[in-house]
Amino acid sequence: MKSGIINVYKEAGFTSFDVVAKLRGILKIRKIGHTGTLDPDATGVLPICIGKATKICDLLTDRDKTYRAVMRLGIVTDTLDMSGNVLETNEVIVTEEDVKSAIMSFVGDIMQIPPMYSALKVNGQKLVDLARKGQVVERKPRPVTIYDISIEDITLPLVTFTISCSKGTYIRTLCDDIGRKLGCGACMESLERIKAAGFSVENALTLSDIERIRDEGDLDSIILAIDEALVEYPKVVAAEECTKILQNGGKVSADDLTLIDLDAEMVRMYMADDTFVGIYERVGDVYKPNKMFLEA
Repeated sequence: MKSGIINVYKEAGFTSFDVVAKLRGILKIRKIGHTGTLDPDATGVLPICIGKATKICDLLTDRDKTYRAVMRLGIVTDTLDMSGNVLETNEVIVTEEDVKSAIMSFVGDIMQIPPMYSALKVNGQKLVDLARKGQVVERKPRPVTIYDISIEDITLPLVTFTISCSKGTYIRTLCDDIGRKLGCGACMESLERIKAAGFSVENALTLSDIERIRDEGDLDSIILAIDEALVEYPKVVAAEECTKILQNGGKVSADDLTLIDLDAEMVRMYMADDTFVGIYERVGDVYKPNKMFLEA
């Protein structure tokens, strides 16, 4: 089985780590990593890196994401979603225009306070572990960017919207903030990640899908090659005389490369025969390895 990325559809009830553990059993491989935590109740796209592709987990996690969320007005919970304990119930007397205005006011660069029920660590401890002990600690607001929000349906007290946002955005926190702005409170009813790291929900596979494909002996057909997941980095091809240097992880002079973008700081390096070597970074007039993926 080749190294690469599988576009997994995480179903409700599984943690991201559950998915990794189950895939280890299905694929019979230990080297597996995910590209961004989804809450157990959330569903949707969870790209999984296998083999040497685990080296790019951080690169894929840093990318923007798109979600479809359902928000319930009038209810406030300790987890900021419907899985938690209800802290408040309020009458919802806002208009649709009030709701639209409140939601759209969050588009742009905003500050968010991470929820206590999250995997974020403070002083080496996960916030969720502290929350389960009844502890609340101070969390500093963090900058995130909401690129776009499209409101799909308003059937009060439920509001469905699609949101494109930066890494680190908590949709549960956004729902809570919207509810506070409206004065009636709100929490997240459901969440589906529909795009992440260049992968979309339309092509995502459930664990049972992957198990079936494994039994059919066709796993390689669903594994995206590492370099295909890194197309934002320009492709460069080294001269044939650089082959040994590349195989040994050495630096390559810019003069020995066919470059698409001379200003690129990071590039996808290929041998003269179009074999993918890895991600290289520019230092002056040479390119040195940043992440190597050359298969033996």
